[in-house]
Amino acid sequence: MAKTSMVERDIKRAKLVAKYAEKRAALKKIVLSPESSYEEKMEAQAKLQKLPRDSSPVRQRNRCALTGRPRGVYRKFGLGRNKLREATMSGNVPGLRKASW
Repeated sequence: MAKTSMVERDIKRAKLVAKYAEKRAALKKIVLSPESSYEEKMEAQAKLQKLPRDSSPVRQRNRCALTGRPRGVYRKFGLGRNKLREATMSGNVPGLRKASW
């Protein structure tokens, strides 16, 4: 089980990412556009830097939905390796079973 504070911090970051997603996308579009002038790009870059750091999606961490474990998380299922194995063995994951050859 992960520390509750770390899980809560990630939840807070997810909310900030959602809140600033449109604004961030618009500013990045200006910065990356070849048609915009140098001054426009610098202004957009400055505005991007003024946004909260935690509003960047890069700062989010994939975590297990059940335990909050930060490593060994399968994106397709949203579960950590341990909990995915438990769910597979109990037959809760359709189409997934333990390999044997």
